[in-house]
This record gives sequence, structure tokens and C-alpha cells, in this order.
Amino acid sequence: MRYYMTGEVETIEQAVSRIDSGSSIAAGLALEHSIPFAAGHELLRQGTDDLTMIGPISDLLFDQLIGGGAVSRVRAAWAGNVSAGTGYRFREAVENGTVDVEDHSNFSIALALKAGAMGVPYLPTKSLIGSDIFERSDLFLEESDPFGGDQLALVPAIEPDWTIVHAQRASPAGDAHLWGNMGITDPAVGAAENVLVTAEEIVDPDVIKSDPSRVGITRDKVTAVAECPFGAHPSPVAGYYNRDNEYYLEYSTQTKTQSAYDEWADEWVYGVSDREEYESLVERELGITEPTIAAEVQYGQ
Repeated sequence: MRYYMTGEVETIEQAVSRIDSGSSIAAGLALEHSIPFAAGHELLRQGTDDLTMIGPISDLLFDQLIGGGAVSRVRAAWAGNVSAGTGYRFREAVENGTVDVEDHSNFSIALALKAGAMGVPYLPTKSLIGSDIFERSDLFLEESDPFGGDQLALVPAIEPDWTIVHAQRASPAGDAHLWGNMGITDPAVGAAENVLVTAEEIVDPDVIKSDPSRVGITRDKVTAVAECPFGAHPSPVAGYYNRDNEYYLEYSTQTKTQSAYDEWADEWVYGVSDREEYESLVERELGITEPTIAAEVQYGQ
């Protein structure tokens, strides 16, 4: 279902409330950078479930949503803890058969979203040829190149109900500045029926207009925009804060069982009323201490 902007900046609670149970959501699209953890935690607090999560290297976000009982299916190249290997909630759910997994490579998930953004049913690639993915999945078709070339794998399009992106800054209208690693954010935004942008800062439109080359998302694709400082912790946001490496290790030791995860979530998800209170739980200093400033750019008039 396509939703539309209300014309106002929403709270993250209001924005996430538009996402229905049973939705498919693309997230974590910039790989280890700027992952929308705040939106994910809000999904848990609102009890949204039966979700299909889509992404490349999912980092901890998918694991946390699975631990909270929000996910029924994962379409991804990898899910786990990038600092400690296994995501125990994901692993246990797969072993118990409570979460269905659609295997992808990083490139095939990018191609699937690109096909969705282009409005075509599939895109071809050679990268999967020779792998064992065809033995484990009937999702991809192997066909001869109709123009007389080599064998090709056909990757079907993915069109998420929602794509969630955490940006450095956005205007109230939804135009967003992004910099640093963007991964496959662009095709995921293009493929989605709805896009939720959470941003470290909501800024005057003139700030966005001052640097048009940094606009990674334009208002025509955005369904909702919410200001959410520290909204990607524990992942880093270029120019705002560094990656919280210790958090990943602590999460691994604290979530090896479901009951242990529940205790963790009671503190970090359900035990906080907003992101400001969440930030108060983080004892480490993660701010940028030696900023790297880009050279000035002149656009003229």
C-alpha cells in the first residue's frame, strides 16, 4: 500500500506506526554504515510482526528484530554480528524453522533491488554461475545468453513495501543529504513502494539546496521523515559519530539464549521511552574527535 507524506516532520513513533505487520522492509543498505537501528527498535516496541527483512550484510538489526519475534522471513546475503560472527537469535530461529531464509549474494540482492527500481522482472548476471546456490534455491534461473554468449543467472526483482534509510540530514519535505558509504541505498529507495527517512538533523531546505550533489534521496520517493539523533547507533554515521565496537561484543555475550536476549531488550529497547534516553545508556564517547573536512565546492549562480 502506498502512503503519502503528511507535510510535516513526524516523530519516529508516528512514522513507524505506518508500517503494517506482514510488510517487507529493506534496511541496512549502506552495509555497516548508518543502519536504522532506532526505527527497528520502534518496530519492536509497537509489536509489528511477520516482517520480511531485505538487505545485504544485515549487521545486528535483523538479529535484534528476530529476537523480538518481529520477523518471519529474511532475504539477505548474510545475517549475524560483524564483530563476533554469529547472530544467536538469527541462528536459533533458522535451526528451529521459525524464520525462512532466501539466500542471496551481496551482488544478487543489489541486482534484485535494481530490477525493482527499473520496473523490470529480472536482471542477468554471471556472478552466480558456478556457485552452489542453484542446488539450495530455485529462486534463480540459469539460462543461455540469447545473443549467443555464456550462461547467465536471472535474478528476479524485489520491490519492498518499505525501505528505511538513516540519513545525516533531511528537509521537512524529505530531501535528504547522505555521504560516506551508501551501499545499495539508491536502488532500494527506487524499488520501494514507501520510504521512511530518519535523520540526525532536520534542516532548513536552503541547507539541502546549498549542496545539491549530496542529495541522495528526493522528496518524490519519501513517505515519512523523522528527526532521530543517534538513530543509527551502534553503527557509525559519517560526520556524526563512530562505530561502537564494544557494543557488538557485549551484545554477542548477552544474547546467546532467548531469555538472555529478553533481558537485553528489556533494557535497550522496551526500557527506554525515546532515543535520548537510549543514548544515556551508552557510556562510551563516540563523537568525531578529528573531523575531516571536504574541500569547498563552488556551484556558482
